[in-house]
Amino acid sequence: MVLEGNPEVGSPRASDLRHPGTQGSCVLSSPGEDAQPGEEPIKYGELIVLGYNGCLASGDKGRRRSRLALSRRPHANGVKPDVMHHISTPLVSKALSNRGQHSISYTLSRSHSVIVEYTHDSDTDMFQIGRSTENMIDFVVTDTSPGGGAAEGPSAQSTISRYACRILCDRRPPYTARIYAAGFDASSNIFLGERAAKWRTPDGLMDGLTTNGVLVMHPAGGFSEDSAPGVWREISVCGNVYTLRDSRSAQQRGKLVENESNVLQDGSLIDLCGATLLWRTPAGLLRAPTLKQLEAQRQEANAARPQCPVGLSTLAFPSPARGRTAPDKQQPWVYVRCGHVHGYHGWGCRRERGPQERECPLCRLVGPYVPLWLGQEAGLCLDPGPPSHAFAPCGHVCSEKTARYWAQTPLPHGTHAFHAACPFCGAWLTGEHGCVRLIFQGPLD
Repeated sequence: MVLEGNPEVGSPRASDLRHPGTQGSCVLSSPGEDAQPGEEPIKYGELIVLGYNGCLASGDKGRRRSRLALSRRPHANGVKPDVMHHISTPLVSKALSNRGQHSISYTLSRSHSVIVEYTHDSDTDMFQIGRSTENMIDFVVTDTSPGGGAAEGPSAQSTISRYACRILCDRRPPYTARIYAAGFDASSNIFLGERAAKWRTPDGLMDGLTTNGVLVMHPAGGFSEDSAPGVWREISVCGNVYTLRDSRSAQQRGKLVENESNVLQDGSLIDLCGATLLWRTPAGLLRAPTLKQLEAQRQEANAARPQCPVGLSTLAFPSPARGRTAPDKQQPWVYVRCGHVHGYHGWGCRRERGPQERECPLCRLVGPYVPLWLGQEAGLCLDPGPPSHAFAPCGHVCSEKTARYWAQTPLPHGTHAFHAACPFCGAWLTGEHGCVRLIFQGPLD
């Protein structure tokens, strides 16, 4: 029985709140309804999962991949808030039985729930992200373990929600993208149970947070050579911005940040408690290096014929087509504390400090000794600068500005910890700066 209805209900910013629906998967190549045959679809942006360096270990397949473009759909599938009902809990299942009706259910007590119904919005496209492989999820994301790769095995307990979040994109210029916590399930519903953080807003509407939360960080100065990390915030179900909770799943919400919004910017980071995604806009991707540029840089570095200063052998970065397998004989290695680049050798081990600890024969500093690998995910780079720096201790190589930006960017880990990590493999960074400038020796002839 409907006790109360309000057809004017919406979020605190009703004009901005539009939620993704669940029909279909992400459009990668189909033109929009007003596009001409043969034209490329309008791209809203791309999502890149940190830690995979261009491809999942098992290969990019369908909706499970390391990078996904969000493009305008042939037909809009957005929904927006319409009517709010106060009902008794025994009637909740009946009220939500219509799969064609999107809704969000806020359980306040065993005898009281608030249901907000949503109606179709022809002005927006919506995309859902989560761990579930059901059809309503456009981008399937699994937990990323430090060092690269997904957490596997029956003992790996995922902390990513099955329906983690949703992104709404305006179908008309400037194609603004907004993010909201939680996604609609197979019944076109979002449920916030009795234990979930939820509240009534000052204007009488409802809002809430998901169990482990959806965190967003917008970089200061955009995602460019002058970028600096921003402040991590939490996004609510209705797209409002809050300061972080005391711990990831605490029931007490943070404070409302009224002067910030859920609009995604170039370089915005989205953390789903187990995986972190980077949002790149089409304009931002035009400034990023291309795969051809990265390959040209690799060939240029190899053409300089760097040599091992001790063994005098010529070093060369391997082709990305070979993948990150066992290092070959020409693979450059680096002492990550000093940056001196060598070929592989077996001397200088300090076993009392660990199997990777070696003493540099040039400067005598002791530290990890690892092979160098070029970063191959161009969308993670701030600029097309030369590959001059390596992250410590993993040895992934990129430009100086890219290395320094990620080395000072704290990424969420666990319930309340933050660590800087290599964007290419997810390994936690160590040392004073998290990266080191590479020192190559040129050929003697």
